[in-house]
Amino acid sequence: MGNQAQHSTWVEIDLAAIKNNVEFVLSHTGAAVMAIVKANGYGHGALPVAQAALQAGASYLGVARIEEALELRQAGMTAPILLLGYLAPARLKDALQAGLSLTVWDNSHLEYTSQAAADLQLPARVHLKLDTGMSRIGAPPSQAQAMVEQIQSHNGLFLEGVFTHFACADEGNPDPTNQQLAAFHHALDNISGLVDHSILIHAANSAASLTRPDAIFNMIRLGIAMYGLHPSPECPLPEAFQPALTWKTVLSQIKVLPPGRGVSYGHEYRTSHNERIGTIPLGYADGFRRWRGNTVLVNGKITPVVGRVCMDQSMLQLDGVPDCQAGDEVVIIGKQGNQRISAEDVAHQWNTINYEVVCGIGARVPRLYLPELPDD
Repeated sequence: MGNQAQHSTWVEIDLAAIKNNVEFVLSHTGAAVMAIVKANGYGHGALPVAQAALQAGASYLGVARIEEALELRQAGMTAPILLLGYLAPARLKDALQAGLSLTVWDNSHLEYTSQAAADLQLPARVHLKLDTGMSRIGAPPSQAQAMVEQIQSHNGLFLEGVFTHFACADEGNPDPTNQQLAAFHHALDNISGLVDHSILIHAANSAASLTRPDAIFNMIRLGIAMYGLHPSPECPLPEAFQPALTWKTVLSQIKVLPPGRGVSYGHEYRTSHNERIGTIPLGYADGFRRWRGNTVLVNGKITPVVGRVCMDQSMLQLDGVPDCQAGDEVVIIGKQGNQRISAEDVAHQWNTINYEVVCGIGARVPRLYLPELPDD
């Protein structure tokens, strides 16, 4: 009967797809890959994704929070890990003891990081973040030389990398990325005499790694594309990529309701005739949004969700699927028969992006990992 015999709703992750996607990018770019596994691996599960990415040839991991990094370390991951964002000073020693690399962008970071490194007698590897136009964290490119000199003046600090982040690489207009790239190149020129050629230089995200070969230095940060999800409608993935995630649930009950019967909270939906209404154990607490117009796949057919999505359950109009039965598998994201609902389809319905859809799948939804394809 499959996973519906054990779970009410679940996600299946194809780790072979993760490997395939990493291998494609490695061969396509010729650069090292930092696998971005923040936000629980974009909802896919950070540890299994990290393991698959490293097995496929990624050499670095990227996370946003120290808690994410420590979870990987506690699970036995020894690969280099970069904290891409803010780190509370009180957690500096934890980070250094775990051998994490840190993002820095102002002198205060350098002061307290150097002091923590001296206290522990441990090296502090840092990546200088330059804000070339994203307008988030980062030092102005004009300060790159001064920042590098400051890093080199502090005992215990080692400049491992320099990076920036593109704001519009997944959009059709190349001008913003051109401007950011020019600013980054200018900063790199200013520090070229100060740094070793072996330091990591990374600017390209998933979109830029596929569309901007001029933005590929010696490392790329592979995020959304690693999961087989399109960076944007304007930047679709090549056909070689494979989506890794399928989201499923099960029909828990089917009943025939008479005309005029209200369905779910508020009775926004009322039956117009004798209608087959099914219930699935899936709701907004699982990440299935309370949005009109939701659809799912039942027996390979697009099937409408009716009435308000509840915290733990939702209802389907099943007149178009007369042969379905309680216990049948239902697909929210993925393929069933000849039909597919992609994360991009759901994002379009919810007026958001695929990142938010998969990152929003609730923690209580089990992640199940499919057997990997045999090695060649």
